[in-house]
Amino acid sequence: MGFILKFLLTALITYLLATYLPGAHIDGFGDAMILVVVLAILNAVLKPILKIIGLPITILTLGLFLLVINAAIVMIASALLSGFEIDGFIAALIFSVALSVVTAVVDMVVN
Repeated sequence: MGFILKFLLTALITYLLATYLPGAHIDGFGDAMILVVVLAILNAVLKPILKIIGLPITILTLGLFLLVINAAIVMIASALLSGFEIDGFIAALIFSVALSVVTAVVDMVVN
């Protein structure tokens, strides 16, 4: 039950963020649920590879390069889904940071 609740809350947060943040556009709540699944798959498969490749830059920037990796994951998800669109890198960066912060808060509340 907790997994379904987290999934639905994350989809709702994603939908609201894409609706209200500038540069992010989503067609509906169904697309938000698909986006959550796609982001989860990309974070599980692609993000570790990007972290290993970008490790020297991450060390030099004291971890700030991880924000770039998160924005790249969001931009890849935007390219894969027709119902979700990001206007540029800055919009992807803002969206990924906001989604990470709000999702962390929801995870603390639900657990």
